[in-house]
Amino acid sequence: MKVWWILLRRELGAYLMSLTGYVILAVVTFLLGVGFTLVVMAYNGDSVTVPLTELFYSTLFFWLILLVATPVITMRLFAQERAAGTYETLMTAPVGEVEVVMAKFTAGFLFYALMWSPLLACLGIVHHYTGGGSAFDWWPVASTGVGILLMGALYVAIGCLASALTRSQIVAAILSFAMGLTLFLLSFAQYGLETRGGWMADAAGYLSMLDHMEDFVRGVVDTRRVVFYLSLTVLFLFLTVKVVESRRWKQSA
Repeated sequence: MKVWWILLRRELGAYLMSLTGYVILAVVTFLLGVGFTLVVMAYNGDSVTVPLTELFYSTLFFWLILLVATPVITMRLFAQERAAGTYETLMTAPVGEVEVVMAKFTAGFLFYALMWSPLLACLGIVHHYTGGGSAFDWWPVASTGVGILLMGALYVAIGCLASALTRSQIVAAILSFAMGLTLFLLSFAQYGLETRGGWMADAAGYLSMLDHMEDFVRGVVDTRRVVFYLSLTVLFLFLTVKVVESRRWKQSA
């Protein structure tokens, strides 16, 4: 645990002491602000009966942040170490592969959570000036946060794997984006299969991130969704550990 904590502080420091980290935070804050402004302007003066989180989830900005910002966050985790020549030093230190992977994953996930924190400020401002109402309920806000964090954990794990596979940060970002986009596009497979029915339609519905997030923004926390994201997160972290183990074995061979 002590080694993990030291590595975690090191990785978080790399985010918070670099210009790239603050640029990411600034861009995401800008996109969140623009997205919420457009939602408020679109429904200004209208009677809204659905949660505000559901309105924002349906905008392009929500998915743009998830699909694009996450690969940028995670691309440096392993690739930068290999490009700078510090990866070999890290792997020859008395630390385990699991500790290294979990420290980097936790740092990326915490920065991801910090990246979304301005969303609470946007919701708080709207709540203050509208006086709440049927369009604003703290339970959908909380369940939306759960959904955002679960999806983020999966996409950060995907980014860890992509970064461990290459020494180029650009290639790592592209690989992570491609895998994340593929998983997202599977959401649309159900529309072509739902007329046929059967197990393929059920599988497509189970994999649909749009349906998952739709439940979360409406205040529904389905354990099937939670298990889905946690299982895939563990799978990609396991694959990352195996990649790191193989590279350590090649170095010692």
